[in-house]
Amino acid sequence: MATQLEHCEILPPPAEVTELTLPLTFFDIPWLYFHPIQRLLFYEFPCSKHYFLETIVPNLKESLSLTLKHYIPLASKVLYPSTNEKPVFRYVVGDSVSLTIAESSDNFNNLTANYTRDADQFYPFVPQLPPPKEEAEYKTIPVFCVQVTLFPNSGVSIGFTNHHTIGDASSIVSFIKSWASINKFGGDSQLIEAKSLPLFDRSVIKDPRGIADVYWNQLNNLPLQFPSLHLPTNKVRATYILHQADIKKLKDSVSARKPDLVEPSSFVVTTAYVWTCMVKSGPASGEEVDADVLEYFAFAVDCRTRMNPTVPANYFGNCLGAAIVKRKHEELMENEGFFIAAEAIAEIIRIKVNNKEEMTKAAENLLADFAVLMEKRILSVAGSPKFDLYEADYGWGRPKKLESVSIDGDDSFSLCKSRDSEGGLEIGLSLPKNKMDAFSAIFASGLGILSKEVLHSD
Repeated sequence: MATQLEHCEILPPPAEVTELTLPLTFFDIPWLYFHPIQRLLFYEFPCSKHYFLETIVPNLKESLSLTLKHYIPLASKVLYPSTNEKPVFRYVVGDSVSLTIAESSDNFNNLTANYTRDADQFYPFVPQLPPPKEEAEYKTIPVFCVQVTLFPNSGVSIGFTNHHTIGDASSIVSFIKSWASINKFGGDSQLIEAKSLPLFDRSVIKDPRGIADVYWNQLNNLPLQFPSLHLPTNKVRATYILHQADIKKLKDSVSARKPDLVEPSSFVVTTAYVWTCMVKSGPASGEEVDADVLEYFAFAVDCRTRMNPTVPANYFGNCLGAAIVKRKHEELMENEGFFIAAEAIAEIIRIKVNNKEEMTKAAENLLADFAVLMEKRILSVAGSPKFDLYEADYGWGRPKKLESVSIDGDDSFSLCKSRDSEGGLEIGLSLPKNKMDAFSAIFASGLGILSKEVLHSD
């Protein structure tokens, strides 16, 4: 539970930019109807309410404003016309980012633990996007908001909520790290010197075939409704750590069982292991699934380096394609299920993800891929070990815990670098309790079996 102490609007510094209009590219349009993305960073930083309100909050407000100078689109709104024209992002002087300041007496150590906790207890700490406003010729849709919550004498959390159309994980993480840097060092000189300022120029996204128009023609008759998550979620959330030694066991076991496979990456073996554990936890928790039912696994691919021509790494917006793997339920339920999954994921990376031509097609087929996955048994990945939010230090040290709250609303798990285990990975799950219990047992049991196999082979 959280008590609101203040609500305010944070504007970029005056006269930096008076107006900015950006078109939605074909990478942005498919996300118009997607649920908001919510992330939570917890910082162990014991301080009093007085220090929080008199020092931390003013510093955060000032640094957020300065960061928005470089990230103007986050203060913009989607203009959704009442005609058939495509939406655009528009910023005008006076637009802002909503900031909520709150306080909570909830148990900070419980919220930052890895063990199973009620998923509902995290919602008081992530802000809700303001609702769209009806104007004469269009709706205006806010794209970003922030909440900072004090846990007196324990720590601070920062919750971020963004509309997916404004940017992918690469873009939002770059903002969070930039804000952290500006708050920590009291200015933006380090950001400027590092030449890590974002690029908003939509002309770097080439669309010679008019895919954006095709997408919009398919979507513009749909009612503009944003999926909202209703509490209670009836889910629990937990974090699982794969240590470097665990990942090595997974890799060694795949290489031994599939010698023709190029050495599998940490991403391949981790996602394959989670996928098969998840599939096996269904029947173990009482689900009835026919043997021939297809199980899908999907993951987003950053297309910046995979487009022709390439898109600059600092491009701020969406630039994602999708890779999709499918296997029969009975295949993944077998003892060899993990190896079958690993081979399938490695193969899609080899023939598609590492192929520029194929990823260009994937980028242009994103809407079709979304349609294929509707009503399917699907597991997907939120986040990436490439985007390390544990590096986001606001001057209070590294975060104690990252939670991807929005995985409550879809069939995905979060994946990031482990905070405390060098070379390890963190897996975040949100599931009904009986399925989480089944997953936990299968996850631990599988690693134990692999340990015995590795010892035996040695």
